[in-house]
Amino acid sequence: MSRRPRPDSETTHFCSSLLLLQMSSSQDRLFNRERTVHHILGGGLIADVMLWRNKDVTMGILLVTLAAWMVFERSGYTLLSLVSSVLLLLFTILFLWAKSAAILNRPPPPLPDLHISEEMINEVAAFVRSHLNALLSASRDISLGKDSKLFLKVAICFWLVSVVGSWTDFCTLGYTCLLVVLTIPASYERYEDKIDRYVLMGCRELQMLYARLDTEFLCKIKKSILEKSKLD
Repeated sequence: MSRRPRPDSETTHFCSSLLLLQMSSSQDRLFNRERTVHHILGGGLIADVMLWRNKDVTMGILLVTLAAWMVFERSGYTLLSLVSSVLLLLFTILFLWAKSAAILNRPPPPLPDLHISEEMINEVAAFVRSHLNALLSASRDISLGKDSKLFLKVAICFWLVSVVGSWTDFCTLGYTCLLVVLTIPASYERYEDKIDRYVLMGCRELQMLYARLDTEFLCKIKKSILEKSKLD
């Protein structure tokens, strides 16, 4: 009978060192994560846009949003008036183009066949229905006092929205949020190692400070409270 070959010691040492390296690298990340930022954001088109993998699309979104913000802020247009003016101009141009093409024996405007399929409507309706049902269920649990943590989260979110809304209008807030979404993740991915190192150093310093305060002050306070309770 032939003996089974023993695993090479160098190979075993290499595998163990690689495993230790992976564990240490995950511990050096925020929340001990092992996935990349691109994978956390979904790894699809949205992640590519947020991380500037598709620079043309990201830059186009920023420029279009900036132009819309300038139109709303500087010209005094509202969303309803702007949409109405654009649609009026568009339909007027297409109407005059079609009439002049019929008179001059020219081809009509190259418009596609605008049609929404029933399958698309069903998918959108199912998506909206599922999310609305989840929202209504969460609202019912909050109203009946079944989920205190969710109530605190919702209350904090509404309070933050009210505070931020008192500082600026909705249009500026939307553009600022979009700017943050398209800059913060990309900047974090680029300087990920430095940010993780400094944040983890800050967290360790805060933990040491809390431990020092706990030993010097909090323990004494707890002891004094226990002594008073025993005397009573």
